[in-house]
Amino acid sequence: MWVCFNCHEFNDANKDKCVKCETPRQQREKPKGRNEHKSAILFDRKTMYTRGTPEGWQKATKTTYEPQNVTEKLESVSLSPISQSAHGPKNVSKRLESVPLNPRKMEQDPDYILVAALDFGTAYSGYAFSMRGNFKTDPLKIHSNQAWNAGGRQLLSLKTPTCLLLNPEKQFDAFGYEAENKYSDLVMDDEHSDYFFFRRFKMNLHNKKKVGNDLIIEDITGKPMAALDVFTLSIKALVNHLLELLEKQGTGVKPEEIRWVLTVPAIWTDSAKQFMRKGAVQAGIPENKLFIALEPEAASIFCQYLPTEKLNGADFKMAKPGTKYMVVDLGGGTADLTVHEKVSNENLKELCSATGNNCGGTSVDERFLQMFVDIFGRPVMNSLKEEDPSSYLDLFRDFETVKRIIEPDRNTKVTISIPYPSINKCCLKLLNKDIDSAVDASMYADKVTLKGGKLRIAPELVKNIFKPTIESIVSLMKDIFERAQSSDVSQILLVGGFSECSLVQDAIKRAFPDKRIINPDEAGLAVLKGACLFGHKPDYITSRVMRFTYGTGISLPFDANIHDKEHLVKEEDGEEFCDGLFDVIVRKNDTVDIGTAIEHNFTVDCNDEEPWELSLYASTKEKPMFVDETGCTLLGSMKISFSKASDTERELRVAFLFGNTELGVTATDILTGETVSSSFNLN
Repeated sequence: MWVCFNCHEFNDANKDKCVKCETPRQQREKPKGRNEHKSAILFDRKTMYTRGTPEGWQKATKTTYEPQNVTEKLESVSLSPISQSAHGPKNVSKRLESVPLNPRKMEQDPDYILVAALDFGTAYSGYAFSMRGNFKTDPLKIHSNQAWNAGGRQLLSLKTPTCLLLNPEKQFDAFGYEAENKYSDLVMDDEHSDYFFFRRFKMNLHNKKKVGNDLIIEDITGKPMAALDVFTLSIKALVNHLLELLEKQGTGVKPEEIRWVLTVPAIWTDSAKQFMRKGAVQAGIPENKLFIALEPEAASIFCQYLPTEKLNGADFKMAKPGTKYMVVDLGGGTADLTVHEKVSNENLKELCSATGNNCGGTSVDERFLQMFVDIFGRPVMNSLKEEDPSSYLDLFRDFETVKRIIEPDRNTKVTISIPYPSINKCCLKLLNKDIDSAVDASMYADKVTLKGGKLRIAPELVKNIFKPTIESIVSLMKDIFERAQSSDVSQILLVGGFSECSLVQDAIKRAFPDKRIINPDEAGLAVLKGACLFGHKPDYITSRVMRFTYGTGISLPFDANIHDKEHLVKEEDGEEFCDGLFDVIVRKNDTVDIGTAIEHNFTVDCNDEEPWELSLYASTKEKPMFVDETGCTLLGSMKISFSKASDTERELRVAFLFGNTELGVTATDILTGETVSSSFNLN
């Protein structure tokens, strides 16, 4: 029996051509020396085959990986961001600390007393914590900080703005409301020019294929800084604030007794997730105590514990196995959607891969700002931001209230407080007319009026500000309902701060009249509190659906009937190979149980001086052919050094761990039986 490389059809051993596509049978001798070789491939969604004999392919093992002792040998590794060239990594990075990759094993960890969850949001951030003992008796006894100085705006007191202020030496100065207020004071005293003020910078990681140490972001005045430092200092501010609160409350919990959970959007790339992990580790969180939680999953878990009266009549806790629902997590920066099915009283599984886009609440803020730009011009608004940042930020704080109270049937004007003197000053300086004249001359003269230092806006104009964002959310939901896995889903769970907007709720109800819409109490805290619950029970989600196809780059004997000449490589001995073929490990839309390891055996050229390199690729296609085609991205590379002298070839078993919130990789030298010293570096 042999398998056609082109169409994956099984053929009898006596056939020289594929019975399906007539592709000539491949020769079975091993491809020679290029760094990438093949000895295994995943042909379908269930079975992996290893080339074990000249007669054809044999089934390989698919195991659940349990990390062993990591004090002497590197048994498991995580992906770590690193700057790379277009042709892959050139230098070996420092060895990474090992990461406990199996959630079930982590759950049995006896050393933790408290779970601390960090919700690092686009617009607002916060933390919550839960004692291990309380989780067993009262899971919803979760404490969230209420000590943020919200400047009198109680609505936002449970979280603080994701703002970071650094001094001229790029050292930490303040975070959150304190950073906003202090920066405003610096501006008024004309002492701000050398300071760095970052606001809403999380979205720099969204939709980026390559997120590494070399990523640079700018503060609000355009001054550049390494993104990793900005994220690290921000996470550290949350960590320190939480530790100080625990000490004030006299909990007696030691830092080493805390299990940490950091939330990220499910739609982020692997490199973005690992970038956040690295920032958290640099912020002082022990890597073996850190979990990454996916935001819609955390919210879904939280709702499993809520009583009926807090779910508008729904009761997920008592729902029967087989209950399916869509999770729509509407945060500040992104809309994150997935579908879950209850498989037991204690567990959920993902039915379709997460999808989403940058259509969270801040996209409405951007159009709100555009309205002011249309009225006064961008130079006026830029001048306001630079000369009076406090008033500029207050403008958006007031609009945040409008976003939550605006009703779909409202037919009266909406009133927003504006910094009248400051805008008027900018108008006189830049437009040679006062603020009233600027409004009267604008395209919105019939929809916007000024009265008593306040802006009165026609309701239809306010609703139009929301319209593009809401339409994008509804479109994403329709796309999911069109998938076969979601055809019988009858409930929609709305969570996240932006889900509390009545305009959003009304639009979704109108778009899906046959679905039950559930918007729980504390929807804005669902992710944060759910992350605490996830920390206590990290295997709550039993399986996940792959968002990408993962694989390695390989070389095979060149076949002109299959391969293109662009990938033809000739060796010194005249043999021809096709380079850069995509060897699939797991496919997009595969359902994978947590802790699942898929093993591949590689025959590699090696020596004692130069490490062997294995590259890992991700593709948006289910059946990619080459690693350099559209939709494929170099995810990272593993450098493997052999400690003992060997022949020119060595057999290596690499286990790729899928199904968790992060990707894991291990490598074992088959000759010695030892796990090889290795690191995996994200491109």
